[in-house]
Amino acid sequence: MNWTTQCAAVIPCLNEAGKIVEVVDAVRRSVPTVFVVDDGSRDGTGALATEAGAEVLRHEVPRGKGAALQAGWELARQRGFEWALTMDGDGQHSAHDATKFFEAAERRGAELVVGNRMGNPTGMPLVRRWVNRFMSKRISALAGITLPDSQCGFRLMNLESWAALSVEARHFEIESEVLLAFARQGRRVEFVPIEVIYKSEQSKIHPVRDTVRWMRWWRNARNSPGEHPTSNTPHRTSNDDIGREHSTFNI
Repeated sequence: MNWTTQCAAVIPCLNEAGKIVEVVDAVRRSVPTVFVVDDGSRDGTGALATEAGAEVLRHEVPRGKGAALQAGWELARQRGFEWALTMDGDGQHSAHDATKFFEAAERRGAELVVGNRMGNPTGMPLVRRWVNRFMSKRISALAGITLPDSQCGFRLMNLESWAALSVEARHFEIESEVLLAFARQGRRVEFVPIEVIYKSEQSKIHPVRDTVRWMRWWRNARNSPGEHPTSNTPHRTSNDDIGREHSTFNI
């Protein structure tokens, strides 16, 4: 697989002028084509991303992380890319981990590869750690398989597989909906350990509004059961599995 020609990076952003150049520079070392979806930023994020070598798709007003991601994925698919490497624009994800995702897709035949911060969550704020485990446990119950880090935005996804699914989320529940959709359709999902990076950035998640949205999404998903996989339990990747084998909008 030639990842440099078959995969594009998709980065949703809202007011990340302080980090976006560093993020684009780093990921372009692995994936030359980068689509930044500027979701209504007012700090020059889009212009800086362009200068760093990204192609920018701009929303004049914020539409939500889910809407930004879906716009970026569709653009990548229209341009002929088979895969999208999704990461956040605030520096919480290390582009050096990208090779782990590529190797998992090649060696395991995964259609969706998700970063797993929960094997060693040191540095992750306690509240985010608790919320992630709470949500991951409930999504795992819906999927019928173990999904250790359901909220991580660092992912590698097959775009044709995504296009065949019904995904409608427009806000922070996008990570949950995509993961559950893949799992319920029996598509192979893998998790790879990634570095946990938390500094002084402020989460874009509104603690009340977005929690209500997620709970509404979870209730609807619970009341609309889909297909559960039978023999496609995702491999719990260890550090030894892959060569000693994270957001602008992060939980």
